[in-house]
Amino acid sequence: MQQLNFPVYNFRFKNSENKVSIFDEIRKKFIILTPEEWVRQHVVRFLLEEKKYPKSLINVEKLLNVNGLRKRYDVVVFNPDGSIFVLIECKAPEIKTAQATFDQIARYNMTLKAEYMMVTNGHNHYFCQMDFENEKYEFLNELPDYKTKNI
Repeated sequence: MQQLNFPVYNFRFKNSENKVSIFDEIRKKFIILTPEEWVRQHVVRFLLEEKKYPKSLINVEKLLNVNGLRKRYDVVVFNPDGSIFVLIECKAPEIKTAQATFDQIARYNMTLKAEYMMVTNGHNHYFCQMDFENEKYEFLNELPDYKTKNI
């Protein structure tokens, strides 16, 4: 897998039936290593190691209903009260992060009501904070750390 625009992390890999899997610390199991999964695992490590978010508040790949359609989010970080603090959309490195990606995550967020959103393809990371009152989002340079935000 290619180098991404994240710090270098050590991952656990497994090879079975000519398929490489990567260990997901959140789901506590090996997941087939796809380009998108490579990005997702870097995001999880980034949240844990750089932003210091507790593992217990991070959730990966769960179903949600958006306008009656079943969708799956990539990563969320919860607040201790169960509301969603950060919603993250991961794309494979070769996928450009275009307006359609932001529209997708914004649609998901109409249901989830996350305070912050992140979109990444592993090379380019975009962070934004929601302004629900004015129905828009504002781009940021980075996500807040766990300690400084104290979610």
